[in-house]
Amino acid sequence: MSFRNSLFPAQSRYFKGQRWVNIALRTLHLLGVAGLGAGFLYAGVDQSWRLYLQLTMLSGTGLILISIWNDGVWLVQLRGQAILLKMLLLGIIPLWPELRQPLFIGIILISGLISHAPANVRYYSLYHRRRIESL
Repeated sequence: MSFRNSLFPAQSRYFKGQRWVNIALRTLHLLGVAGLGAGFLYAGVDQSWRLYLQLTMLSGTGLILISIWNDGVWLVQLRGQAILLKMLLLGIIPLWPELRQPLFIGIILISGLISHAPANVRYYSLYHRRRIESL
């Protein structure tokens, strides 16, 4: 099997228990994001937000890996690119902690817009200049 066929299978793949793994990762992700919100949006909070940042990044990475394994087309769709952008922005925060509040607000705005956008937006490929669901 070639790398292309492995990354972009003819049909999306799933593994037994994937739904529960996704639920667990999303729940941990929500906990991480809530902790970041408390650490980033309220003055006087100590550096404990760093633990929540790690939880958010690790759970998000797990969700990303599952999405890519299911079907790599996710990487060229706007929904995948928006999540990769959010990971980049989160990764910038430890380097410039003074920007954590505006970066966090931007991440939340990206999340809300992309996750609730119509399918024609979420499945749009900037590379192909159209909606794509498979390669």
